[in-house]
Amino acid sequence: MGLGIFRVGAVCIASALFWVGDANAERVYLCSGYGCYYKKSMTIDTAMRQRLVAIMAPGKASAKAERKAVAQAVRYFETVATQTIGVRDGPKSAPGGARVYGQMDCIDESRNTRTLLRYLERHGLLHHHTVQRNAARGFFLDVRYPHATAVLRAKSGEEWAVDSWFEPAGGAPDIMKLAEWKTRGVRGER
Repeated sequence: MGLGIFRVGAVCIASALFWVGDANAERVYLCSGYGCYYKKSMTIDTAMRQRLVAIMAPGKASAKAERKAVAQAVRYFETVATQTIGVRDGPKSAPGGARVYGQMDCIDESRNTRTLLRYLERHGLLHHHTVQRNAARGFFLDVRYPHATAVLRAKSGEEWAVDSWFEPAGGAPDIMKLAEWKTRGVRGER
């Protein structure tokens, strides 16, 4: 890595020369600290991409198989993400975890999951679904804590919640019809 300084007229221009070790690498950002207070970059390199391709390969068979593969991809992604962040996030949001580096609420979890889903979509690894905006449920007056999830839409039009918040990092996410997911969460119930 080097830094060159060039003078053009009265203006100095700094140019950074970076060694690129993996032309296929892609940087994504991970959220933590509740409400995405902290952002940490993570590089998806060739080896990680190949692993995601292998995980997603069985998903070509059907929408159901693809959702099963997505669950495995989320587990793998979360394991690598928490290694990158340097903190292993536990299940659910711990009380007092706001502004604690590495701890994740449902906003962090749903954004990180959507980051993965968008990566899979961009690289042609989703064949039966498209990534949608995250969804929310609950507002206290209905005795449900506000909660968010990532969402996939099947080509049939059905929307699916991909919710990794209830398990520790690397645990199996809940993947269920979004309409069903929206009815859940009374008194903190899954």
